[in-house]
Order: sequence, then structure tokens, then C-alpha cells
Amino acid sequence: MKNVSSYAAKTGALVLFYLVAAAQAALGQTFPSQNLRLVVPFTAGTGMDTIARAVAPKLAERLGQNVVVQNVPGASGNIGTDQVARANADGYTLLVGANTMLMASQLYANVPFDPLKDFSPISMAAYGSLMLVANPKTGIKTVPDLLAQARAKPGAINYGSPGIGTPHHMAMELFKTHAKLFMLHVPYRGTAGYTQDLLSGEINVGFLPVHIAQGFVSAGKLNALAVGSSKRHPVAPQVATLEELGQKGVEVDMWYAFMAPAKTPAPVVARLNAEISAILKLPEVASLLGRAGLDAVSSSPEELGRVMRKDYPRWGEVIRTNGIKAE
Repeated sequence: MKNVSSYAAKTGALVLFYLVAAAQAALGQTFPSQNLRLVVPFTAGTGMDTIARAVAPKLAERLGQNVVVQNVPGASGNIGTDQVARANADGYTLLVGANTMLMASQLYANVPFDPLKDFSPISMAAYGSLMLVANPKTGIKTVPDLLAQARAKPGAINYGSPGIGTPHHMAMELFKTHAKLFMLHVPYRGTAGYTQDLLSGEINVGFLPVHIAQGFVSAGKLNALAVGSSKRHPVAPQVATLEELGQKGVEVDMWYAFMAPAKTPAPVVARLNAEISAILKLPEVASLLGRAGLDAVSSSPEELGRVMRKDYPRWGEVIRTNGIKAE
């Protein structure tokens, strides 16, 4: 009887597996049969919004369905991100997210979603590099200059960011942790005030998107110290990476990606990956993103998943080590 029961259980599980596989395949064949929604968990004009609005019309053409971009800001992106995590896993509601979701989900208490478990990665979308800069009044012209000043007088050097938990802030916290520095953080409520005070000298050092920073560097208003990417950036090829300057492991690129709710059928994810990857390779889309300081790039779902699993604990350690909490 035990063997019979075991056989029946195995047979039932096998039948269920094939039924689920058949249902997913059928869904993949009929997808899409209705409009799609791209949820951007930040306000209009941000990098995620730029990507969504560049891809949406092209995706609509290729899928034969309307694709609507919806901005759902709040709680450093957690509100919109949670909305997608709770959506039906059918491919009709997608997240245009960024590595900030891995940070914000660990900055706030009682976040209702798990960024690694509650999403099906679709494709990487773009990278945005950051440059470490200093106001010329500080006399800091190189990373060794910054290390020397910060170590000589701990806390005397300040750095700014557009707010707690922003990529600019987290990038500096990673750099500080690695270099064993103490510098005073001055958080702002947005990029405008932070950049203005960095240019005036109220703020000593900080990270800025490379395409914005390079304009100020060329004008002599800021000193370029390093870029936070793994390779030198074509916008500023003369500026070394932090790794070249001895800060190994301090890669602080911002990345952007498309994701679906967890358990979205594999055929649907594969279709979306193929279409979005093709769109990101179009010269006009790459050019549009380039003007916003973003480098268009696609990936397989598996590659994106690996990046997320690598970055999540890294940023979590930075947050816990430095006792960072959301405002």
C-alpha cells in the first residue's frame, strides 16, 4: 500500500506539473491580450521615468497593445514597488525600478515586499555612473588629498546628498566604510539645493551623475576625483575609477531594470525580455537615454537576478554598519 500511495503521489505531482506548464505555455501564446502598465515608483523626470517613457511607445508597437506609464512615488520608491509586487503575475503590470529598491527596502522598517523574492527579473535597462567631486576651495584635487584631509581632521570634511538613502548618499557611505573615513553627511531634500551648495563651497565633496559633474569640472567649478563605475566613463575618460586609485570593491553605478511580479510565467518573461532588449538596442532609444546621462544596456533575466542577489547584501551591510535609517 505504501508503494501504491507513493506512486499515486508522484503521479499526481507529475500531472500537476504538466498542467501548470501547459497553462503557462498557453498564456505565453496569448500574451498580450490587454493593455500593459509600467509603474515608475518615482516622480516624472527621474531616470526611471525617462526609461519608461522611451520604451513604452516602442513596446506598444511591438506588442500591439497600449502601454501606459504610471508614476507612483513615495517612501523612496517603496510604495510603487509594493504595488507591483502585489499585482497579478500575468505580465500586464511591470516595474521600472533601480538598485535604489535594494537600498530603500532595507532603510525602512516593515517594508511589505522582498526585492529578491517578490519579483521576476526581466532585463537590465541602463546604467548611470556617478563621479566623486570636490569644491576647489577645499584644495582637494585627488582621492589621496581627500583621504589625507579626512583622516587628519575626522569630521571636518562634509559631504552632501539629495537625501538619506539616495544613490549619492549610499555611494559615499560605501566609500567611507571601505576607506575607514569619518565625514559629516548633510542631506538635502532634492538635487537642486545639494548641487548649488556643492558649487558654492558650503558642501566640500559629494557624488554627482557623471554627465552633470563633467560640465562643472570642465568649467573649473568642481574638481573631478574619480568615477564610481568599474571602467572609465566615455563622458570623462581622463578621470580614473575608484578601483584604479586603490579603492577596490567600491563600484557605485546606479542601474535600472524592468521587473514583473514573482511567478510571472516564464514564456511571458521571455517575450518581454526579447522585446525590451530589442528596443534598448535601437539607436534612437540609446541616444535619448544618453542625453539623460544613461547608458542603455539589456540583459537576460538570469543576469539581472545575479546582480540583484549580489547588490542586496552589499548595501544591507553598508546600511547596518553605518546605522542609516530613512528620514
